[in-house]
Amino acid sequence: QLQASGGGLVQPGGSLRLSCAASGLLLNANAIGWFRQVPGKEREAVSCISGSGRATNYMNSVKDRFIISKDNAKNTVYLQMNSLEPEDTAIYYCAGTSRVYGCALNPDVYTYWGQGTQVTVSS
Repeated sequence: QLQASGGGLVQPGGSLRLSCAASGLLLNANAIGWFRQVPGKEREAVSCISGSGRATNYMNSVKDRFIISKDNAKNTVYLQMNSLEPEDTAIYYCAGTSRVYGCALNPDVYTYWGQGTQVTVSS
């Protein structure tokens, strides 16, 4: 199981840190991806990190603002989101997979999905 948390309301330019806590799933053996979705729009892949933590990837629009990391001892993946923009407003989901080497931004390869956490960027 994956549990996403840390969402909230933040002003433009602000920061939030999302957490994805795993239970019954070893994060050192699974890649974790962060995805986001606005109602009525397609889901977007935001970032991913490999089981080892050595490989990461980001969508272009967040590459210089978001940082993904993991703490295997806590079995938790983090998404540090800085310089937030109104366009970042969405429900954010984390997902896990053991089906890839490294990590992938393709949601179809992810097996385990957590519930979402709402991020709202507004003044």
